[in-house]
Amino acid sequence: MSAAKPAWRSWHDRWKTAFFGMAAIALAGGVAWALLGSSFFVVRSVQTTGPGDIPRSQVLAAAGIRLGTPLIRIDTGAVARRVERITQVQVARVTRSWPDAVIIWTKRRTAVLAVPAGGGGYDLMDPYGVILGRAASSPAGLAVLRSPGGPAARLRGNRSVRAAGEVLLSLPRWLHRRVAAVKAPVPAGVTLILRGGVTVVWGNPGRAAAKAREMAILLRTGARYYDVSDPTTAVTAVTGSSRTSGG
Repeated sequence: MSAAKPAWRSWHDRWKTAFFGMAAIALAGGVAWALLGSSFFVVRSVQTTGPGDIPRSQVLAAAGIRLGTPLIRIDTGAVARRVERITQVQVARVTRSWPDAVIIWTKRRTAVLAVPAGGGGYDLMDPYGVILGRAASSPAGLAVLRSPGGPAARLRGNRSVRAAGEVLLSLPRWLHRRVAAVKAPVPAGVTLILRGGVTVVWGNPGRAAAKAREMAILLRTGARYYDVSDPTTAVTAVTGSSRTSGG
């Protein structure tokens, strides 16, 4: 049977426990004060970065970050969502950079489609159906979206537009330069119209590299119609004849 603990030892243990408890509380209070109440960790600068040329003033205005705000209180998700309301911004990421900075990274939207607009001209659109501007004529390098299925202003988030944009962005440069127009009645039914009126049934955005390799070979045939929606059994057609190629 163990001997009872001496009174002085019991008092010492209680004192030690209380001391460390008070120290922990003081430490937590000091950290909270440093983060929330002191001037040590407050926002002194907001940095903007990322590809594209989104005006810094526009990003800062949308972010709404006040200098002097405790860094810990910056809601990075809310700031990013506010910045993404800028039409030209596709995505924004916001991070704290201790001890006193916030970094806002933005990626600019890129126009890949020209959509005929009512009254003449073309709306310039990114793959997500967001209108980025207007031009009097179809700009070089942009494919005209044929039969979009409604006014350009209603195409934001349209799955067929997204598929057409993804296909265009996946094309190798040599093939992209030859595309004059694109049709996408359904997301899996993207069709490219090359300069000179050549038709290429591309299908869905998948297997882009294999389809492009097949097109590099088939274009040498001089056909007017190609179907590479399944690159393992690509089809070409000339007036009055057709040819199937096994990939």
